[in-house]
Amino acid sequence: MNRSQNWMLALIVVLILLSGYIVINGNVTIVNPITSVVVFTRNTSTRLGLDLRGGLQTLLEVPQDYAVTTNDLNTTRTILEQRSNALGVSEVQMQTAGQRRIVAEFPGISNPEEVIASLQKTGLLEFVDMGGTRLEPGTLIDSDFGKTTQAPALGINDKLDPKALPVLHTVMTGAGLDTVTVAQNSTTGEFGIDFTLKSDQSKLFSQYTKDNQGKILGIVLDKRVISAPKIQSQIPDGKGQITGSFTRDSANSFAVQLRYGSLPVPIVVVESRAIGPTLGAESVRKSLIAGFIGLTAVMVFMALYYRVPGIVADVALACYALFTLALFNVIPVVLTLPGIAGFILSIGMAVDANILIFERMKEELRAGRPLHQSIDLGWSRAWPSIRDSNISTLITCAILFWFGSAFGASMVKGFALTLSLGVLVSLFTAIVVSRTFLHVVLDNLKLGEHPRWFGI
Repeated sequence: MNRSQNWMLALIVVLILLSGYIVINGNVTIVNPITSVVVFTRNTSTRLGLDLRGGLQTLLEVPQDYAVTTNDLNTTRTILEQRSNALGVSEVQMQTAGQRRIVAEFPGISNPEEVIASLQKTGLLEFVDMGGTRLEPGTLIDSDFGKTTQAPALGINDKLDPKALPVLHTVMTGAGLDTVTVAQNSTTGEFGIDFTLKSDQSKLFSQYTKDNQGKILGIVLDKRVISAPKIQSQIPDGKGQITGSFTRDSANSFAVQLRYGSLPVPIVVVESRAIGPTLGAESVRKSLIAGFIGLTAVMVFMALYYRVPGIVADVALACYALFTLALFNVIPVVLTLPGIAGFILSIGMAVDANILIFERMKEELRAGRPLHQSIDLGWSRAWPSIRDSNISTLITCAILFWFGSAFGASMVKGFALTLSLGVLVSLFTAIVVSRTFLHVVLDNLKLGEHPRWFGI
């Protein structure tokens, strides 16, 4: 082996150790050795999708009497997803479906009522001039500004018609916020919310706070008051702080509402259904059995037909599976049943690359070329076929992924994602891992003494 191949072997060993650590440990944490401060941490446990783990699937829709653009719908989806994650609903997936709908999936959710309620609360955020009247949180603004009614209790299936509510004298909407963070006073220990405004809103807010000191600025979400602070002084630089009787948790919850509460269009829950995990557990078990049988059959075939190169390919295939699983966990990829099918299919494509290389290598060996040269020629002559077939598969995956994203078909999207990632990893194993392992094992063997070891 030459020096470059030694470096490649060292790289592969490092990747094997790192991938094994990611898959087995389930969590990656990087600590600064000097300051002992955690600089990076990520949960790398395997994530199962809704069909395998159970949970909640919800269909959201923009009311028909509201005009909506594709950009509005995508923005709404992003904000809902961010807000759900910020509230602790992990691994949520949301996809736009058609022109007015969003499909939301919450794997592993045990409290669907709370999730639906949180989605219904996520609406239009406004900063409202309330003059000298301080309104209690939860108050619903009526059609005549200045006259209020206490908000009724809403059930999870109740819908609040935004058109029945007033058009206020709104100073600014949540779209004008740039950053929102929770802050704690170092002297008193009290919590508050620091915010900064976008440049185009900063001047407007500066003039308003100058002219209305001592008055109440209501912060309203879906026409419901969530806070009513008094304007203490002018805010000339677009930076301000909201103070009150906040705890750490209530301040964080309020900051989440400010940060992700402004939607360009209203949404309503059209349909919601809970999916049990029983069928998913059985699907996982059968998928693992099918994958094990398929992988074993492929490895036995490779070893019997290609002999020593086949065994080398089996080792490279095991590396491929380990690298792919680690990549899924790091990204992370939420595995669905079609996603597992895509991963199993990519295993076959990884073997296909090795078969092309080995057949080309055997042709060169039969022509009387040295083993080392046959390996390099076999790889270089098989590469165009490997490249073209994998590019074709990646193009198909891109089309399927777009289709799944455009029409809310999460199963199609999951299949396309796992298959495409598997294809990319298989290219790496074919170009680097298999070729390096072949040189490590075969460069020290004499073909003339052991021709059967090479299947010729």
